[in-house]
Parts: sequence; C-alpha cells; structure tokens
Amino acid sequence: MSTIKIIPLGGIREEGKNLYVVEVNESIFVLDCGLVYPEDELLGIDVVIPDFTYLEENAERVVGIFLTHGHADSVGALPYLLASVDVPVFGTELTIELASISARSQGLEDRLENFFKIDENTEIEFEDATISFFRTTHTIPDSVGIVVKTDEGSIVYTGDFKFDPSASEMYQTDFGRLTDIGESGVLALLADSAEAESSVENVSDLKITQEITETFRNSSGRVIVGTIGSNIARIQQVFDAAYESGRTLFIAGEELYEIVDTAIQLDKIVLPSRRIIGQFDQLESTEDNKVVILETGSAGEPLKSIQSMAQGRHPQVTIKEGDLVYITSTPSIAMETLVARTTDIVYSVGGTVKEITDNFKTSGHATPNDLKLLMKFMQPKYVIPVNGEYRKLAAHGKLANEVGISNSNVFIAALGDVIEYKNGTMTMTKQVQAGDVLVDGIGVGDIGNVVLRDRRILSEDGIFVIVATISRRLGRVLVGPQITSRGFVYMKTSLDLIEACSDMTIDILEEHLASDNFDWSNLKSDLREKIGKYLFKETKRRPVVLPIIMEASNYQLPEER
Repeated sequence: MSTIKIIPLGGIREEGKNLYVVEVNESIFVLDCGLVYPEDELLGIDVVIPDFTYLEENAERVVGIFLTHGHADSVGALPYLLASVDVPVFGTELTIELASISARSQGLEDRLENFFKIDENTEIEFEDATISFFRTTHTIPDSVGIVVKTDEGSIVYTGDFKFDPSASEMYQTDFGRLTDIGESGVLALLADSAEAESSVENVSDLKITQEITETFRNSSGRVIVGTIGSNIARIQQVFDAAYESGRTLFIAGEELYEIVDTAIQLDKIVLPSRRIIGQFDQLESTEDNKVVILETGSAGEPLKSIQSMAQGRHPQVTIKEGDLVYITSTPSIAMETLVARTTDIVYSVGGTVKEITDNFKTSGHATPNDLKLLMKFMQPKYVIPVNGEYRKLAAHGKLANEVGISNSNVFIAALGDVIEYKNGTMTMTKQVQAGDVLVDGIGVGDIGNVVLRDRRILSEDGIFVIVATISRRLGRVLVGPQITSRGFVYMKTSLDLIEACSDMTIDILEEHLASDNFDWSNLKSDLREKIGKYLFKETKRRPVVLPIIMEASNYQLPEER
C-alpha cells in the first residue's frame, strides 16, 4: 500500500500563487508553481512567490513539475524554484512556451532542455505513480487538469477551470475524460474555489462574443478595448468581433504583451483575416466608426494605459470626444478604485465608458453549479478546495456536502498543512514550512517585516535626518547638527521645530560626550528616542529619525596648532 501526502505550499486561503505537492511514497510531484502580484501595502515588492524550503530540502525526491496553464498564478514562480531545484517540467505547448520566456528572463536558458511538451493524451509513468492530463476550459488555450494515479486511487487537480459547453474547440472541456477518471476511482479532488460562493452563473463565451460584436456595431465612434493581456479567450473574441463588425483593429503599444504575442505565433489566437490589423500610421485616415483599439497594457493590465490615453500621455492614442472605452475584463475588488478613477478621467475628456460586467457575469473560474457537476463526474472520496480565500474554500466545502460528501471528508487546509492518506484513512498530520517570499528586484526573500514597516513609515510620515561631527578626545561637537527632512515637514515653514531639535541634539551629544561610558549605539538610540518623542508631541507624526554622527579623531583646536 502507498503512503500519500498532499501539501499545499501556495494557493490556499489566497487566490493565486498555486503550488501543490503530492507525495507518493518517496516520490514528490509538484503541481503548478505560481506567483501573485502584491497589493499596495507591500511597498516596492515586485511579486510574491511560495516558500520553497520544503522542496529544496527534499530536492532529490522531486521527480517533476507539472503545469496546468500559462498564467502567472500557475507558472510565474517557476524560475525561482528551478534556480535551486533542477527537475523536469511538463506542460502543454503554450504553457511551456510561456514558462520558457519566464525562465530565459531569469537567465535559466540551460534548464530549457528539461522542459517537455505534453497534451491531453500524454501519460507519464513514474515508479510510484502515473501522471496524465485532461482538457479544461479557462481564459487561456492549452489548459489542462492533472491526474496523479496511484494504487490507492487518483489525486486530481483541476487548475483554473470552468464549464462552458459552447466554448470553441480550442477551449473545450473533455467531459468524456472526466467521466472516465471518475469511474477509475478518485481518492482526492483538488478543485478551483475562486468562484465557489458566486450566486450568479457565468454567461457563455458565445454570448460574450455576441455582446462585444453588438457593442462594436452600435458605437458611432472609436472603440478602445481594455482587457487583461493574459485573457487570451477575450482577445480572440475582440479579434472576431472586429472582423464581424467591419472594423480595423489597432493594437496599442510597440509590441504586444508577451503572452499575446506568443499565442499568435503558436496559432492559439486565430486571426479571422490579416486585413483587420491596422498600422497606427493609418489611424487618422480611418473613419472613427471603423476603428477598434486594443490595449492590454505593458504588463497585461490596461487601466493605467487608458488613463494615459485620456491624459494625453500615451505615445499612440489620445482619447477624444465620442470615443467609447470598453472594459472587457472583470476587475478584482482591489482594482475597483482604479476602475472608478479611470472612468472619471475618460468622461472628463469627452469619452464614455462601458464595462462588460454591466450586463453579464463572466469569469474563467467554476461557479457552484460547475463545482457540483465536477464532483458528480469525479465521485471523489475526499475533497480539498484550493485556489481561494478561506470563505471560498468553506463555500466549496458546503457544495461538497450538497452532493453527498461528508464534512469529515472535506479538508480546508492552511499553507504547509500535511494531509496524509495512510492505512485507508486521510488525516491532517503536521505542518511543513510554508508562506510568502517577497521578491524585490534581484532580491529574493531578503525583504522582511522590518523593512516593509520602515517603508510604510517612510511613505506615511517621512524621514528626519540629523548629521553632526564630534570629537570624543575634545569632548565637544565640532560641526552641526545639520537637519534635513523629507516627506515630514516643509523646512522653510518649520524653522522653530528644526531649531528646537538642533538644540536638543547638541544637549544629547554633549551629555554622552561627558559620560565616562560613551557608547555609539546608546548615543544613536537616545537621539532617535528623544527626538522622535518630541516630534510626535509637536506634530502627532512619527517620521524615521536617522542620526548620522561622525567622529573627527585627529581634529585639533586652532590654538593648539
């Protein structure tokens, strides 16, 4: 009998950063390796990736990394893991191409020979398990789910998915394969929970295409479409709608967002006609009612680029009266303020804004009915909701109850929890190290809470710098103090405050110089504490107080020369 462990290192009680470990005896199978883009409070942080400590400590047991699709939440952290764990990587054609781009950007060209393309018919036999795949519907082509088949039953991981029977061939779910997997025996199902608490069903992609086409046809002026660059399905719909409505499509930016460019090269985006693509030197000579401008943004996020268009700072497009800005992506809650601000700016220059979510609910993730249908297909013994905040995981668990799976067989895990199946029973046994690793520039994991706290203080209350030169031998202050403030107070209007701090600094310096137990750390600590308390008393703000005290050891008084 096999011993099976399932360990989420990312994607649990959060959306994105998917990374799930399945251990079968001594073999470790890694399912997805994603990242998440930080919220505003992580000042200066580029991306957040999972903690790879457990995989690094057990690198010799990792047999492969298996990817479900090409979005950053599933492949973005791959280069960071490959930097320390050299193992084969498996994914579909588009997924591998996008993963390769990411690896090259991190200088890992030598690892690309270990990247292998698979499809829904691929089976890979390992000593302890067989890995196979099944086609799923998501907002990017070549999406698959993963089956880890063991002698105790299969561990099934869906990746991001939804059900849409009207999806085009490139995006269709293989429902027959789902039935076959369920009949072969599913021990545990790890399924996408991002929309598990939704009360509204997704509309079909066919309906979305019709809506976009009608919007293009009914608009009397130019249509500027903003969509997330990674939503390949939506971009395909924009191409199709432009063709059907007789409009010329102009793609903003010097080059397409990388994922879109790659998809076109691999025929994962099909151009209905090459003639629908226009060059920007033809924009002014094209009638406004024949123009569609596609903006995905320089990093796949269009709203800031649309703001630049409205403010006249975009290199190619300036929004004018009569333009329609058509936002065809579903913004997250965190983006709602940005959407509102963008809308206001567009209206201020005479444009109008329409959001596709005004009329429809559209998402690339499974709704409650999708999840219940999936569980009916799979008939899993255990359900482990993944890819969602806690309330969504809990909602997924309730859906499992509705289809007859008891609470005792639903595991709402936390990062690092070890869910172990042994001797016919699955239990939560222990925890391994897991969490967030912050990436800032080339620094990986070198930014901690203390640095973030200091950045937050600097952003909110500024910095107060005190510079002075002393001589311990002479027991006096030689130069200064010179005080500089950035982001705290305006120096010219705060002369009394600055002078009072200068006097306090001299008193503190002279007190320490007169002491028999002079200590540099005590001196700077005393300055920070006393000046900080005084500044808070006078301003109710707490800037970072930075004392820079230097010593001139060879200084001589003029009369001694």
